[in-house]
Amino acid sequence: MSRSFNLADLFEIVADSVPGKLALVAGEVRLTYRELDERANRVAHHLAAAGVGPGDHVSILAYNRAEWLETQIAVWKIRAVPVNVNYRYTADELAYVIADSNSVALVGERSLIARLGEARGKLADLRHVVVIEDGSGDEVPDAVAYEEALAGASAARDFAERSSDDLYLLYTGGTTGMPKGVMWRCEDIFIAAMGGGNMLGDPVSTPEELAGKAKDGGLTTMVCAPMMHGAGMWVAWASLTAGSTVVLWSERRFAPERVLSVAAAEKAQVLLLVGDAMARPIADLLATEPGAYDLSSLLVIATGGSVTSPDVKARLQEAVPSLMMILDAFGGSETGAFSQAVEPAADGSPRFMPRDGNVAVLDASLRRIPPGSDEIGVVARTGRIPLGYWNDADKTAKTFVLDEEGTRWALQGDMARMDEDGAILLLGRGSLVINTGGEKVFVEEVEATLKSHPAVYDALVVGVQDERLGSRVAAVVSLNETVPVEELIAHCRKTLAGYKVPRDIQIVDEVKRSPAGKADYRWAKDVCGNE
Repeated sequence: MSRSFNLADLFEIVADSVPGKLALVAGEVRLTYRELDERANRVAHHLAAAGVGPGDHVSILAYNRAEWLETQIAVWKIRAVPVNVNYRYTADELAYVIADSNSVALVGERSLIARLGEARGKLADLRHVVVIEDGSGDEVPDAVAYEEALAGASAARDFAERSSDDLYLLYTGGTTGMPKGVMWRCEDIFIAAMGGGNMLGDPVSTPEELAGKAKDGGLTTMVCAPMMHGAGMWVAWASLTAGSTVVLWSERRFAPERVLSVAAAEKAQVLLLVGDAMARPIADLLATEPGAYDLSSLLVIATGGSVTSPDVKARLQEAVPSLMMILDAFGGSETGAFSQAVEPAADGSPRFMPRDGNVAVLDASLRRIPPGSDEIGVVARTGRIPLGYWNDADKTAKTFVLDEEGTRWALQGDMARMDEDGAILLLGRGSLVINTGGEKVFVEEVEATLKSHPAVYDALVVGVQDERLGSRVAAVVSLNETVPVEELIAHCRKTLAGYKVPRDIQIVDEVKRSPAGKADYRWAKDVCGNE
C-alpha cells in the first residue's frame, strides 16, 4: 500500500520502524508504538462499525490523556476527521462546536459529555457516543463505554489507502465571533506546524523518510499544553512522527511541583509550556527550591499559545544549566508555526524571526511592507496555508485573501511592523481578542453577556496585563440599578466558560463612547488599571 501524508500513515510508518519504543506516557498509562497503534486500530474499527466513514467528523472532548491521541489517530486511520472540542466550554458552547462541525460521533469523558445535558438532543448529526470513564457518576444515555468498544473490535491494521489531501480540522477561538474550524490538508499542516519530520531543517520529501529518522533516535517530550489546542497537538505530533516519546501532562490542574516531578522522573528533554501562565510558576518554583528537581536531561523549553516574558526566560535559563535553548514560538491556527522569538525591542515588545520568506507584514493593499519601515500592517503567511474555514465562506474570504499578483495569503490578525533584520515586531491584535493564559476571549461575547443582566446599562470588556496569565479579562460597567459586582460575575458564569468571566469589574457612572457610539477601549483599560 502506498503511503501518503495523512497523519495516520505517518504514524504507522514510525510505529513499524520502532514498534518496541515507548511512544506515550499519560499518567499511569505507558504505551509502545506497537501498543498505541493497536489500540488506535481498535478504536478505528469500532467507529467504522458504527457507521463512521471517510470525510465524517468525530468530536473529541477530553482532558489530556492517552485516549485523546488514540482516538485522533484512529479517526485518521479511517479517513474521517477528528474535531478538537474545548473542555472548558459550557453546554451551549460545546453543542455549538459539535453541531457546527457536523460531527456524527463524539468520544469524550463521562463528566464532560454529561455537561451537554439537554443540548445534546439538539445535535441533529450526532448518532454515536463513546464514553471514557473519568471517575464521575454522571449519566450519559445511549453511549458505548470506551474500553468495551476496544475489547469488541479488531486490532488489525486493514484499512483502505489514504490521501495527503485528507482533512485536518482545528477549531479555534479565532479573532471574532464563535469558534471556527480551520481546514488544512494533512500534508500542509504536517509541514507548516508539525516540523515536517525535521524540526531543525528542511521537511522530508516523502513519507517513507520518517522510518529512517525514527530509528536514529528521538527525544522525550513532555507536553503540558492542552491537546485540544494547536500548540499541544502540533508538538505531540512532531514528536510522534520523529519516533520520540510523548509524555502528556494529564492531571486536571497545572501544578508546577507535579510537572517538574514528572519531567524529572521521565528524564524529559523537551518541555512544552503555555506562555507565562505555565512558565512563570515553574520559574518561581525553581528559584525557591533550587536543586530540588533533577532536570539535567532537559535541553529545550518550548512555549506556545502565548508570549513568554523575557525575565521569565532568563530565570529559566539560569535555573536549568542544561538548557540549550528556550524556544518561544509564534503562529496561529490559520498560519501554523512559522517563527520564533528573538531579542525583544527596546521597549520590551516581542520580536519573532520568520523561518522563511513566506511570512510577511502586509499593508491594507496586501503588499509586503519592507523591513525597516515604520509602517504598520498585518502578519500574514503564504505557501502551505489552510483551505479555509469549515462551513463559513464569508469568514474564509476575509482571512484567506488574494493579492493583486494572485498570491493567496492567510492573515494572522496580529498588527506588526518588520524590523531591519527581518524580525516581526508584534504590536497587538487587530481585533479586540484577549489572550489569557493561551485562551482567546472575544470581548463582544463577554460584553453581550454582561449587558443581558437587567441591571447593566452598558459595558466594555478589555484585557489588562497579568503577571501569570499574560492578560486577564476586566470590564467597565454602568448600571441602571445598584447590584453587587459578585452578582454580575455570577451572571457571567452561567453562560461563559470560566476563563472568559471578568476577574475585575469597575462600576462607573457612564461608559465612555464617541457620539457615534464607538467604544473607547483605551479609556476602559485606564479605568481597569492597565499598566
